Amino acid sequence: MRIIAGANKGKILIAPAGANTRPTADRARQALFDMIMHASWGGRDLIEGAAVLDAFAGTGALGLEALSRGGGFCHFIEQDKAALAALRANIATCKRGDVRVWDANALTPPKGTACALVFLDPPYHRNLVQAAVPKLTASGWIAPGSIVVAETARDEAAPTGQGLLADRTHGAARIWVWQA
Repeated sequence: MRIIAGANKGKILIAPAGANTRPTADRARQALFDMIMHASWGGRDLIEGAAVLDAFAGTGALGLEALSRGGGFCHFIEQDKAALAALRANIATCKRGDVRVWDANALTPPKGTACALVFLDPPYHRNLVQAAVPKLTASGWIAPGSIVVAETARDEAAPTGQGLLADRTHGAARIWVWQA
């Protein structure tokens, strides 16, 4: 697993052993960021200088990719100790200081600052996106107009019925994008 493009292009990211953390595959991440950069609702202005939230962060691959491509600051929310260790190592590898790591549960998040771009990549088949969105919104992380990107299993139901901008499958993963 590596950073695909931008300032940290080619940096190798680590993941903890075992099946608890399932990083977004390089190809799916590439397709996602290509879509963000070229969609009518996206573009460079969505990423460059943006506040980003990577909830259920795992290795931090999505947030680090956004920073590498010009994101302004990224908040990572993760509670698994092995994933937190990998996340912190990946931040150090990429030499990023424009981050804050929250050792917290995305279902009981700390108070936050509204982010323009929000990534949700929880464990599959647990309906965690549907559970987390209202909690993250109530805590201030997701504001009206935020672009929310969620990764679920290919066979999971849509996490939202409102404002859906994109729905793509990549192998076992399904990427959903909507505007809050």
